[in-house]
Amino acid sequence: MKSQITNALSDFFFEYETPRQVLVRNRRVGVVCRLIQLGVLAYIIVWVFIYEKGYQSTDTAVSSVFTKMKGVGYTNVNGAERVWDVADYVFPPQGDSSFVVMTNYIITEGQKMGKCPELPGKHNCSSGADCEGGSFKRQMTGVCVNTTKTCEVLAWCPVENDHNIPDPPLLMSAENYTLFIKNSVTFPLFGVTRSNLVEGINNTYIRQCLHHPKTAPLCPIFKLGDIVKESGFNFTTIAREGGAIGIVVDWTCNFDVDIKHCKPTYKFHGLYGNPDEKDKAKASVGYNFRYAKHYLEDKVPKRTLLKVFGIRVDIIVQSLARKFDIIPTLTAIGSGVGIFGVATVVCDLMMLYILPKREFYKNMKFKYTDTQIQHDSESLGLDTSVYYTLEANARQVQDTGQSNDPDSEEASTETDASNK
Repeated sequence: MKSQITNALSDFFFEYETPRQVLVRNRRVGVVCRLIQLGVLAYIIVWVFIYEKGYQSTDTAVSSVFTKMKGVGYTNVNGAERVWDVADYVFPPQGDSSFVVMTNYIITEGQKMGKCPELPGKHNCSSGADCEGGSFKRQMTGVCVNTTKTCEVLAWCPVENDHNIPDPPLLMSAENYTLFIKNSVTFPLFGVTRSNLVEGINNTYIRQCLHHPKTAPLCPIFKLGDIVKESGFNFTTIAREGGAIGIVVDWTCNFDVDIKHCKPTYKFHGLYGNPDEKDKAKASVGYNFRYAKHYLEDKVPKRTLLKVFGIRVDIIVQSLARKFDIIPTLTAIGSGVGIFGVATVVCDLMMLYILPKREFYKNMKFKYTDTQIQHDSESLGLDTSVYYTLEANARQVQDTGQSNDPDSEEASTETDASNK
């Protein structure tokens, strides 16, 4: 028992098993095999390594964005002149990566809490019964005002009239505002930190540069009118009722080369507010919100209400860094080698099920454990494999006769060896 265990362990550790292979000399099968292998090789080199960069590991960045708007606007509405600075037209004012620049507005000044009639055309009435509370969005008092034939409401009075949107937009000067973007990214896997203020961008350069896709692609200062134009919108159209634009800061870096080559690119996309759409087809036109400034006048709380129409700017950081890594390289090579097995499968299917000599190839590929064949071979003193090969050749000659086709089974290495 002990010797059997020892022999089994010895055979396990000191012997190597390899699969049996049959060399088939067939032009059609050989050409198909090589074409498939060339296709797999091209896929590995072109797609996996060159296009997909399968030899590199990847990482995405942790990002921070700071923004600052500059510019002054001027309006003259019914003889009332006003200057608008950054504190007036940017919401919120903290320099976030998402903010709104006001381009148009409807202002309602001197509102105070009280009772006043609704606007004509809204909540019309003929008697107090038409103004029962809870029937409308506003708080009704149950009184029908005879002069306007509308219901009386408890609200900030006078109520806002936003039916007529100013056209052209009141703050067309916003087209000349400038936006400064400061962006920092860190790739934790590679321990690399970069800023969009890359090499060569200093205080002197920033004071005089203005972003241009070709002449100044790295300048972080953008003109609002250029941003709208690059996004595919018309400034006058989007400024009237508002819209949204996305600025994508793209960090696609290859750290196999010098880090200084890792630089951002800027892309602009119109998110909504497309001027090509008809207003009637839109579910919600433009972008707007309301903003109130509260104050006291003779100890009475009052407010100035603004319905703001503006351009919402969303700054989106997109990142992907790559660097050579032996692990993904070996993984890509291993998977590619495994795909080479497709050629073997296809060629086997051709030999076993398509070619005229498929029965012969099947006999050569598979070795059957037939008791009668083993008995006959032993009686003749031949090796079982040699005997079976002779039997297969004899059956093939009997069925089809001798063939002069260079692709026939007589060209197989194993048959030649057996005939010898």
